[in-house]
Amino acid sequence: MPPEEALPRAGSRPAAPSFRILPRDRVAVAKVFVAAACLVPFAIVAAKIAALIPFGANPVEEVLHSMGKTGLNLLWITLAVTPVRKLTKLNWLVRLRRMLGLFSFFYLTLHVVTYAVLDRGLDLASLVVDVAQRPYITAGMLGFTLLIPLAVTSTHGWQRRLGRNWTRLHRLVYPAAILGAVHFWWQVKADIREPLVYAVLLGVLLGYRAVDARLRARRRRAAAAAAQRGA
Repeated sequence: MPPEEALPRAGSRPAAPSFRILPRDRVAVAKVFVAAACLVPFAIVAAKIAALIPFGANPVEEVLHSMGKTGLNLLWITLAVTPVRKLTKLNWLVRLRRMLGLFSFFYLTLHVVTYAVLDRGLDLASLVVDVAQRPYITAGMLGFTLLIPLAVTSTHGWQRRLGRNWTRLHRLVYPAAILGAVHFWWQVKADIREPLVYAVLLGVLLGYRAVDARLRARRRRAAAAAAQRGA
């Protein structure tokens, strides 16, 4: 019988409980902290709506920009999980990716709802004209539309049902992110420094994937050639 399973001797003091965090527990704790951090921007906006924190001169624009930028930030962080995991060998990071992606979709949904309800008063005619005639809104709506099937199929059940098609479908995140960067860039009228930073970071994240895919393809070809020589 292993020592940790042995029964205590009569009269002996019970062993102190162990508080060692197992890897699975560590991921659960990380998820709690990441979820709490993701909810901070929403909590700030809620506090402003409750008049606990003052709004700026234009509350609707403030909420619109806060939700949109938070959604983009989380989308970029979601895309950064894979490169960081591969470079650091911290494979458990992949277990945070779905939650980060869903939080990104949550904030981008609030961004769209704020625009449609608070900024345009649910005036469908005005919304259609905006989407059709204002390129930055067209790009933003297209990007958001591409994210909808990804959010719907983010569960393990959908992953099992779709099989390899799940991976193909979720590659839509790349054009969605590009459209998000374009939306941000085009809606800025003068100072493009901030959207430029977002575009450069996205270029690095997508560039890493392109280089990594090419290297993996080269390794597969080399392994296949070695197998043929050995046959």
